[in-house]
Amino acid sequence: MNFSYWEIKSWFSNVDFTIVGSGIVGLSCALQLKNRFPKAKILVLEKGMLPQGASTKNAGFACFGSLSEILDDLKSHSEEEVIQLITKRIAGLKLLTETLGVNAINFQQLGGYELFHRTDTELFENCLSEKERINKLLKPIFKDAVFSLKGNLFHFKNIKEDYVFNQFEGQIDTGKMMEALVQEAQSKGIKVLNNIFVESYTEDINSVKLKTNQFELATSKLLIATNGFASQLLNENVSPARAQVLITKPIENLKIKGTFHLDRGYYYFRNIDNRILFGGGRHLDIKGEETIDFGQTKKIQKQLESLLKTTILPDQNFQIERRWSGIMGVGKQKKAIVKQVSNNVFCGVRLGGMGIAIGSIVGKELADLTV
Repeated sequence: MNFSYWEIKSWFSNVDFTIVGSGIVGLSCALQLKNRFPKAKILVLEKGMLPQGASTKNAGFACFGSLSEILDDLKSHSEEEVIQLITKRIAGLKLLTETLGVNAINFQQLGGYELFHRTDTELFENCLSEKERINKLLKPIFKDAVFSLKGNLFHFKNIKEDYVFNQFEGQIDTGKMMEALVQEAQSKGIKVLNNIFVESYTEDINSVKLKTNQFELATSKLLIATNGFASQLLNENVSPARAQVLITKPIENLKIKGTFHLDRGYYYFRNIDNRILFGGGRHLDIKGEETIDFGQTKKIQKQLESLLKTTILPDQNFQIERRWSGIMGVGKQKKAIVKQVSNNVFCGVRLGGMGIAIGSIVGKELADLTV
């Protein structure tokens, strides 16, 4: 690259920390490092024009797991592990709101609802029978019952007449959150460079050398926060998981308020700006959605539209305005991978679709590793 003396001196010399990924984890990590090391030169590299992956693509759910999701987790995790997961999600949401403020991210605690298809009697009955046990399990965290029953107040169709309601669930404006994180980072002197793809790195005793699509760079510490794209730089148990989303045009007199989960959380929708944002369907083609390629498929988009027409907005006219997808990082375990990879390389990846909830605290834990 045709860099000047000034560019090299200001941006690329004596870099203390280089973070790959400018999503929730990467920027939260950068802010934590700047708080601890005010004089440190911190550089964040982002391969996209905007943060790629899921940070600006998600549905903006400030949630910690529906009842059926928690019961599913208990099949592969101990009660203690599930409590730790939920505690971490709550702590992460608290850190996010403390860092940016509730107004900056438009946080609203409107509650969350889990819906059950009218034919899904077994899952519904299991959730009802386990509701009080899970409430008792979570009471030390929330000091109150989390899950209760509510009737079909939004008049959805083809579902059981009762919802499982979560009084503690909320929602945010994802775009405002990421804008606020970027502004906070830049105000602290953290440099963020976009359209920079890190192709590889090598390490010696005191530094890490990065090769990007634009330049080569030496840094004292390298922190990888690329979540669903982790396999491009790391050999960890992280698989990409594409999530497809659509949003309607504004709907007059839209009564639906809150966050909603359907089919064990594989479908999710919410209100935003008098629209319905609706995503999911990954379970219709699990292997096909294990991809780092953005895009949509006819199979999943057709099912999303069908559910909008038959279940969510059965008596209303609506039009689809936009469709997109995001890439999550998942694995066999729900616990995020936050570890030291080698002497001067660290990673915070595999957020398991809970980036809003745990991104801030994973960023903090990642920063903690370098101390």
